[in-house]
Order: sequence, then C-alpha cells, then structure tokens
Amino acid sequence: MPERARILLVEDDARLAGMLEQLLRSEGYDTVLARDGQRALHEGLTQSFDAMILDRGLPAIEGLDVLNRLRNRGVLTPALILSALSNPADRVEGLDRGAEDYLGKPFDIDELLARIRALLRRHLNIVPTLPLPNGALDTRSRTVTTRDGDTIDLSERESQLLEHLARRPSQIFERHDLLGTVFPDADDPGVIDTYVHYLRRKLGRESVKTIRGIGYQLGPLR
Repeated sequence: MPERARILLVEDDARLAGMLEQLLRSEGYDTVLARDGQRALHEGLTQSFDAMILDRGLPAIEGLDVLNRLRNRGVLTPALILSALSNPADRVEGLDRGAEDYLGKPFDIDELLARIRALLRRHLNIVPTLPLPNGALDTRSRTVTTRDGDTIDLSERESQLLEHLARRPSQIFERHDLLGTVFPDADDPGVIDTYVHYLRRKLGRESVKTIRGIGYQLGPLR
C-alpha cells in the first residue's frame, strides 16, 4: 500500500461524514469528501483515487447511479457501498452494478477499516496496463511498450500525467484540473504544457491531443 492511499468518501449525513473523514485521515488516508451525488461524480471524473466509499442514499444523484455513470466513463476505482439497505437483494444489486464490496449500516468501525484495507490490497496488487495510441502503459514500472516492441522509460511525473489521461481516454481535461491532480505542488499551469511536450517527444505527437482553448486529451486509440 502506498504511504497515502487516496480515498473518495461520499456521504450526505453531516455527522457520519465528519466522523468517517476524521477516521480515514487518522488512518493515514488522503481523503476527499463529497456530500452529494453531483459532487461525487465531479470528483470521480476529475481526480484519481485508490478507492471510493459511497453512500447509497444520496441527494442529487443516487449512489448506485453515480457508480454506474463513473463505470460508463471508464473509471475503475474500486468502490465500497455503505447503505441502510442491507438485505441480500440490495447487496446483490450493488455488486451487480459495479461495486466491489457492500456494507450495511450501522456498521462496525473495525470491520469497515478491514474492508478498506482489503479493497486497497486487491486494487494495488493488480498491475494496470492502460492502452495508448501506439502501445500500452505499465503504471507500476512507468514504462511504455510500443506496438513495435520497444520499451520507453518515463519519469514519475510523465507517467502520472499519461496515466491520468489514459484512464479516461474519452475525457477532455482542462489544464487547471490537471494542475491540481497531477501537479498539486506547482503553481504555473505551464508545467502541464512542458510535460505534454516531454511525452510527445518520447511517444510521438499523436500520444496527447490538444483541445484548443480547453486542455488535453489522450490521443485516439487505434
């Protein structure tokens, strides 16, 4: 497990949300809180997380609908559903609609933490390989294998930027969103342009597409 796994916490009950956010931070997780389905959808589409804890009964967009929309946009972040609806039929529906785990309310704190640890272990033990316009990215080794069989090494920041684009190949990313998620310690959005230049120099101009006036998108997959 990385030093600070990133968790998206989605819960509309203010008291429970505050307690869970404090608990997760005390366990060393970098936690982002969303209080409704619309905000959860925005965070899930614009940031990268290692796991989601998703309440089912949310305002704006119901929890399973949020998860379904994220899955349809290519977001594969593993999800644990929390819900007062905890009979077998409800659990089956949650799992069938894309959740990796389902926990009924009220729940035991130690069990919740154990389930989160298990979710993160399963997720992080998988070596994700993401398709690119002319090959594939191995996010563990930070290497790109081209269709010709060549291996290209990337720096950590190059790999992070490319991974962010490749996990949502149909999405257009605004430069300020990329700055906040991939380069949170930088102030100048020009750093995004610099690293796009580095990626194109190594992988070809088709690897990253410029969307004029907006930002960037992964190049078209063949």
